[in-house]
Amino acid sequence: MGRGFKIFLEAIKFEHTVFALPFAYIGMLLAAGGWPRWDQVLWITVAMVAARTLAMSMNRLADREYDARNPRTANRPLPRGLLRPETLKWAVGISGVVLVVAAWALNPLCVALLPVAMLFLIGYHYTKRFTWLSHWILGFTDGLAPMGAWIALRGSFWKPEDLPAWILIAVVTMWIAGFDLIYACQDVDFDRREGLYSVPARFGIAPALALARLNHLGMLILLAALGIMLQLGWPYWLGMGLVGALLVYEHRLVSPNDLSRVDVAFFNVNAYISVLLFAAAWGGLAWGR
Repeated sequence: MGRGFKIFLEAIKFEHTVFALPFAYIGMLLAAGGWPRWDQVLWITVAMVAARTLAMSMNRLADREYDARNPRTANRPLPRGLLRPETLKWAVGISGVVLVVAAWALNPLCVALLPVAMLFLIGYHYTKRFTWLSHWILGFTDGLAPMGAWIALRGSFWKPEDLPAWILIAVVTMWIAGFDLIYACQDVDFDRREGLYSVPARFGIAPALALARLNHLGMLILLAALGIMLQLGWPYWLGMGLVGALLVYEHRLVSPNDLSRVDVAFFNVNAYISVLLFAAAWGGLAWGR
């Protein structure tokens, strides 16, 4: 693998695809009532990787001037000149084409709804310029992953039996918003100086951390409602208990007076949570009903 490609993968934090991909697989499993056909798994995976590559490439392009001025992000490849903006523009274009092909391979409704998904994948990066609700807009954008996988298999999202997909959107929205609130606490001074909007910059760090806890509590309540609705078996509830413990640990890592372990909370713990929930959903289907 060439050095330039490694720098590109570092710039878009490709390894963090693990945050969203398991939730797409959860939507896929619940829609199919088990493991679907392998061609569906393949195209859902391709769509997810393409969507995240597009979104993160766009993020680095949209925020490159802010990243260069922010001491926390000034060492990223684009501000340092290790990566050219044109490379990221090509990544956006190629990822968009791949996403269209994957949607076409799945079903016509995926293609029809793709412009809406693109609007969020491209537009959410700019919301911090005008609203502190950007944390939840980011969460909703990631929440499109399980909904997209559900639609890929069911071909609908408006029927009563599609309610689990909407619960999954809400779960991911609250989960992502919760840890994005924690992450944003690092940039309070910078956001205020640059006129950017975030809950920590607008209301302070302590209220932001309290709101993060409320979001994660809401996430657990919705996950419990999903398990009851679908009559998922004991592995699901065991997984939920472990996720709850990880969330408690995540929030104990940070406080208004100590944000030194935010990266541990943001990257390590949340990667475990998404993978654990996927395993719990799979096991809950296998040993449920």
